This record gives sequence, C-alpha cells and structure tokens, in this order.
Amino acid sequence: MTKSNAIIITAGYLDTEHGKTAHGLIRGTERFNILGIIDEKNSGKDAGEVLDGKKRNIPVYASLKDFQSKSKEKAKYCIIGVATKGGVLPPEFQMMLREAIESGYGIVNGLHDYVSDHQDLVELANKKGVEIIDVRKPKKFNDLHFWSGDIKEVHCPKIAVLGTDCALGKRTTTRFLVQAMQAAGYKAEMIYTGQTGWMQGAKYGFIFDSTLNDFISGEMEHAIVQCWEETKPDIIFIEGQSSLRNPSGPAGAEWIVSADANAVVLQHNPARKKYKGLEDYYANIADVKDEIELIKIYGAPTVAVTVNTAKMKEAEARAWASEKEKELGIPVILPLEDGVEKLVAIFKDMIDRSIAQV
Repeated sequence: MTKSNAIIITAGYLDTEHGKTAHGLIRGTERFNILGIIDEKNSGKDAGEVLDGKKRNIPVYASLKDFQSKSKEKAKYCIIGVATKGGVLPPEFQMMLREAIESGYGIVNGLHDYVSDHQDLVELANKKGVEIIDVRKPKKFNDLHFWSGDIKEVHCPKIAVLGTDCALGKRTTTRFLVQAMQAAGYKAEMIYTGQTGWMQGAKYGFIFDSTLNDFISGEMEHAIVQCWEETKPDIIFIEGQSSLRNPSGPAGAEWIVSADANAVVLQHNPARKKYKGLEDYYANIADVKDEIELIKIYGAPTVAVTVNTAKMKEAEARAWASEKEKELGIPVILPLEDGVEKLVAIFKDMIDRSIAQV
C-alpha cells in the first residue's frame, strides 16, 4: 500500500478523548504518512509526546497556514481527527475544511456528519478537483451481505477483542496483537470495524455503526471469509465495538456468534465505573469476572484481559492486574505500558491446534 501524505485537524481536541481518531493515526497507519497535526492549543509540541509522552516526530501546528509555511512536504489529504458525540461535524471545523480544500487538500472524514452532505464544501472540492472521502458512508444496498454460514470454512483461530465499554482502546490493542504475532513470524490479519481502523490501513473489515442492522452479521462474516480466502492467515483478530451491556449501543454478540470467534481478549478500565457518556444513568459497568461469564455463555472463552490505565496511577493499575490475574487464572496485562508479547504463546498454541495446520 502506497502511503499518501496527510495532515490531521484536531482543533483543540488533541489532548482529549475526543481526539481518538488522531490518537490512532499518531500511533501508526499504513494508509497515510502523517506530516503534522493542526491544533493551536498544543502547537509547537510533538504529537506523540502530547498523546502518551513518546516522541514520534509528528509536529503540531497552530493552523494550516502555519503548517504550509514550515513543512517541507506537501499534504494530499486533510483528515478530521476527532470523534464527537453523535458524530456531528463541529462548526469550527467547517471553516478549517473550507481553508483546506482551498489549499488543494482532499478531505478524509470519519464522522457520521458527511462532508459530502455540505453542499458548499462539495462545490468547492469539485472546483478545486480534490476528493472527499466520507469513511462512514454506508455501502449501497447491492453491496451488502447477509450471513450465509460460510464462516465455518475459515479454519484459522479468530480472536474477538471486546471491551466492557466503548472508547477503551480496543482498536489499539487489536493492532498491537496483530503486530506482535507478525513479529513472532506468524501471518496475522486484523478485521477493522470502525473508521479509524480503515484510516490506519487495515484491508479487511466494515464500519459497524454505519451498517444496517440486518446486514451486520453478514458484513462481519464476509470480511473474515474474504480475508481468509485471499491471504490464508494463521490467525485473525477482530476489532470490537462498544460492549455487550452498554445500553446506548450494545455490541459484541456478533463477534462471538456470527464471526464464530474461538476466543476473546477483553479490554477493561478499572477506574471507569459508569458507561462513557452515561454517567447519570443507573447502570454500572460490570465486574470483569461477571463479563467473562457472560462472554462464555455466548460461546467463547476469554483468554486474557488487557488493561486501559486511564485515570490510574501505574502502580495502582499493576496491583489491580496482579490481583485479577490470580483471581481469573488468565493473563492480565497493560498493553500501552508493556506491550502484548506475553500473549503470543497463547495464540501460538491455538494456531498449532487449529484445523488450518492439520
């Protein structure tokens, strides 16, 4: 895949949870070469250091004009790097997008609010001869798939990376797992289920929350079967969305039932007690042990727990992980702090025992 040069607009959201699209691209993408971030609040800093203290040589600029005056390279695309509540395009972004199109940049948008529905921006893009890519725009009806049962022909292990809530880092952990297995000499593939996964360069997948409900199981199956038929991987990791019990958008059953997952890696943040955005609602996030039991009822064993350490001191997170590892009898690890290499042996054993290897 040839990378296209791109800049990312975050407009003050870079150091917030709403900047998670940018965060994923800062951590890595095979689709774009990220030249910089447009975020006046954090201008002059390195985007990696803003994100997690790790320098990645991605400068943060105050404005598009600041980028154009300082960067030696030219961007082809301008990516909207935020995930807002409801997927709405913030008003302050529209002026910046107009400026980007005027400068000759195509727009890559992962929000539900499609740039291609803003007629003034479309007309300007057509005049400038640049592309608008609305990643979340649904497929045409004729391109959608019903579940068929062909999933039974996929003979490598399929691992669902689920979570106890949304916005916990499931996509990042999925990428880490794929990269760890590849580094160990295995052919591993990721099935993306969100817009950022596509932006990071994953080849197989679909946008879960833009797919008509009748076709979710079929699109899930189709992506996995296509991946299997075209690449014959040793193992497939499937990016999760939301959680089984999140009342605003329950998800997870399709990963276990329709995708016929052989096992689950469960992501959890011990410091988060209420579902994101539903802090005033009565429901609490379930205990990890209880969630694992529910996942088991659906039909898959949980082979590891990965810990999102947001709003926790590292010592506190490590103590929690150690305690839960003893209680659950499975590895409990901190992906951002320690990587996921500790889990390679588990998946190696699954690969060795899979039908694909017989």
